[in-house]
Amino acid sequence: KGEKKIDRCYGPDFFELVMKETAGGPVNHYFCGGKEGVAKDLAKVCAQKFNNHNVVGTHCPPFRPMTYKETVALCGEIDRLGTNILWIGISTPKQEKLAYQLSKYLNVDFIITVGAAFDFHLGSVKQAPKFVQRSGLEWFFRLCIEPKRLWKRYINTVPLFIYYNFINFFNFKKMAFDDEVGLNLDHPKLYETKED
Repeated sequence: KGEKKIDRCYGPDFFELVMKETAGGPVNHYFCGGKEGVAKDLAKVCAQKFNNHNVVGTHCPPFRPMTYKETVALCGEIDRLGTNILWIGISTPKQEKLAYQLSKYLNVDFIITVGAAFDFHLGSVKQAPKFVQRSGLEWFFRLCIEPKRLWKRYINTVPLFIYYNFINFFNFKKMAFDDEVGLNLDHPKLYETKED
């Protein structure tokens, strides 16, 4: 939208930064995601690579929606262990749905979804080079690496992403902005309802 000082907040990099910054501190982490054993292996990697020994628990969710009983049991464990940050590393949109489901029963400070960050930090999935990431083509790189797993997701997601960006762009252009203060809060477009 024309902003020059905004950068990408990339899940794997953010994960690494937080793990390094909280090493040796009072912040407890819990990993939820991946195939069986992935979260446990990641806890070991964090201890070795980032010197962070604050992973208090791990869980591998089933490849189906969790039942109410399973959800409550998992949330009870996460809270009992004194978790501050719950990291969820599964595919989109499953991870966002799981985060929302768990948020109803948890007392953690943060729930952070990071997609394939678990696999990237374990080295089990190849990460796109930085220039590919910066060009916005990481999705294409990953599609080439894992076509069987990702083609259905991207055939639905990418066209919708482009479509919604066009809609957003044109709606954005209609909004009145002031160079000094940003969004003009008196602009009538801000207060339109669906009935209008």
